[in-house]
Amino acid sequence: MTYDVQPTTGDSGWFTRDRFGLFIHWGLYSLGARHEWLQSRERSSTEAYGAKYFKRFDPDLYDPELWAQLAQEAGMTYFVATTKHHEGFCLWDSELTGFKAPNTPARRDVLRPMVDAFRGRGMKVGFYYSLLDWNHPHYTVDPKHPLRENAAFIEESGRRDFSQYRDYLYGQTEELLTRFGKIDLLFYDFSFPGEGELAGKGKDDWGSDALVRRIRELQPQILLNDRLQVGGDITTPEQYIPKAWVNVNGRKVVWETCHTFSGSWGYHREESSWKSVEMLVKMLIDVVSRGGNLLLNVGPTGRGEFDERAVDRLKGIGTWMRRHSRAIYGCTQAPESFPCPPDCRLTYNPQTNRMYLHVYSWPFRNIHLPGFAGKVEYAQLLHDASEIRMKEGFVASGIEEGAFREGRDETTLTLSIPVKQPDVTVPVIELFLK
Repeated sequence: MTYDVQPTTGDSGWFTRDRFGLFIHWGLYSLGARHEWLQSRERSSTEAYGAKYFKRFDPDLYDPELWAQLAQEAGMTYFVATTKHHEGFCLWDSELTGFKAPNTPARRDVLRPMVDAFRGRGMKVGFYYSLLDWNHPHYTVDPKHPLRENAAFIEESGRRDFSQYRDYLYGQTEELLTRFGKIDLLFYDFSFPGEGELAGKGKDDWGSDALVRRIRELQPQILLNDRLQVGGDITTPEQYIPKAWVNVNGRKVVWETCHTFSGSWGYHREESSWKSVEMLVKMLIDVVSRGGNLLLNVGPTGRGEFDERAVDRLKGIGTWMRRHSRAIYGCTQAPESFPCPPDCRLTYNPQTNRMYLHVYSWPFRNIHLPGFAGKVEYAQLLHDASEIRMKEGFVASGIEEGAFREGRDETTLTLSIPVKQPDVTVPVIELFLK
């Protein structure tokens, strides 16, 4: 079974196989510890923001090898790091700005050891780069800018030469794509409309067409997201799970949804809306069952550690993935000829011809699968490879043979399951199709 999916210019073969990645939002905002947009939310000038945080960025507990280990043990196979967020602070030793990690008390490029650590574990490398830049002297005012309500700044902004910022954007892209080896994914963020009297920014401002051409010259296999307003290899819904495989112009596309553990991308000390391990596992299953990828975010602290709440979730996901990863890797949406029963999800591996039934609500004794009769050779619980016995067609449940059929017919396959739910976050039944 293959699906008619819009082809990508970059190499999406690994992407649609691997399915699960780690997003890392790390910058000066980790010191504020109250959301990565704090500069904009608090209307802080570049000078005030830099004076407070730039001279105090000193992640003395930063251990990228541990980060990579936690991600890999959670079952993640690629990562995407914020090389520069909207604040303009760069994690690498860019030659085009002084607003970078080597000029802080950190005194070093903190991006390169991250790339080396993840790549050293065989994981794919992705870079996030913000198209916004509240630090650059020629970045002009817009509805997202921290000083969008400052009359003096708005007037001064009219004298700025945005083309100089565009050259800077191009130059930093060149650095990222020529200094760190093969980059598998590039995540730009983002284009937006105008509000009130302030213009937004989009493809004409970024020079997106020329930028994409240059990127393809430098790294032909790289995957690009869709936020330059000129299409892209990957469509990227954010903080929600689409109800079906994402379509663009009536055709299925390669897609990835990015999500936080809580309500903030950057480290937020007092954020309390943390998702449970069960919810996160179900989010991953939901996404793969609709043909997509999940990019799950961690916001490291100012000292360079993963929040203990994030570590707890990563380990919990890893416990489930250790025994259930083959219901995720290489899997996609099930063919329409296999209807999904209530309170379950289906993922399907077309290479192995195996179907995975993820049971969200454990029923009593039986799971009935209309349309599956005659199509399944063998069934087992995935976590321990214990057999699940099967019956096809009518199943008697009264004193008279066939007395109560409950709507089941000859197309229905019935799985006889244990009364007690297995002690795993989400039980999965592996179906070996004929």
